[in-house]
Amino acid sequence: MATRIRHLAEYAMFRALLGVLQMLSVRQTVRIARAFSWIMTRLLPARMTRGAVAAENIRRAFGADLPDAEVDRILRGMWEHLVRLVVEWAQLPRKMCLANCREVVVFRQRRQVLEALCSGRPVFVLGGHFGNWEVSMATFGMFGFPMGVVAREMDNPLLHRWFVESRQRYGHQLLLKDGGWSEMLEIVSAGGNLGLLCDQDAGRRGVFVDFFGTPASTYKSIALMAIEYRALIVVGYGLRLPDDFESARWARFEIGCEEVIDPCTFAGADAVREITQRFSSALERAIRRAPEQYFWVHRRWKTDPVTRRKAVKEAERRAA
Repeated sequence: MATRIRHLAEYAMFRALLGVLQMLSVRQTVRIARAFSWIMTRLLPARMTRGAVAAENIRRAFGADLPDAEVDRILRGMWEHLVRLVVEWAQLPRKMCLANCREVVVFRQRRQVLEALCSGRPVFVLGGHFGNWEVSMATFGMFGFPMGVVAREMDNPLLHRWFVESRQRYGHQLLLKDGGWSEMLEIVSAGGNLGLLCDQDAGRRGVFVDFFGTPASTYKSIALMAIEYRALIVVGYGLRLPDDFESARWARFEIGCEEVIDPCTFAGADAVREITQRFSSALERAIRRAPEQYFWVHRRWKTDPVTRRKAVKEAERRAA
């Protein structure tokens, strides 16, 4: 009974917060985002905000000699982006529909994406912790290209049902990260589409590819499934464009395709690594367009390659 009451209270607070966020204008959202960014970068210590991790990742990506002012600019922009992402997600059902989609979204490399989606082959739409992936997913659904989307099951069943319905609104199918593998294979076997994140650390069992000049452990499953099912890989992004407060009624986005990868053009023992490197490099190019819209606190380089771990252990042994 106590758990049920707690779930109801959490859901009520969530819906109340959602209602408040839906009433915010773009100007109000920008002000709140800037205030939040100031708190995260100026008021709170870096150990509480993981600001030190983010700064380290930024320098790892763009070089240790990157000026402090540029690191600070990217950090502040990242926190502003996070707030705007949450507000835009809350407002999405009310602010964007098929009728006004062209007012909100600018398409880049549209023909490449349409050719892939209409090819009759499965398509993996890959993205990362970059830009507004919610707007991107909604756009695919609005134009009649639903896909399976992987997510974790929430502890609160009321919240989980709300999130499931929010995905189904655009025709997407929510696949649970734990236990959704069979459903994923069913979609791919039937020639359907999947929306996947490709910038998550895969631990020691992943394949290491170059990401911003540093080896990053990446899941092999995307490349393996693409090879097995002849699935085309579309590396996309949803980039927020500069605000136009005078004429735009909401935020505007550029939804683009960085690259379409055909696994059938790869052969040999290194095919999985080569495919993984291709889509990782494509995501990197997208992030370089607006690095402040990437979630740098995400520990992309958490796992070191075996060779590096051995070198560190050897150095420690010699120093002992």
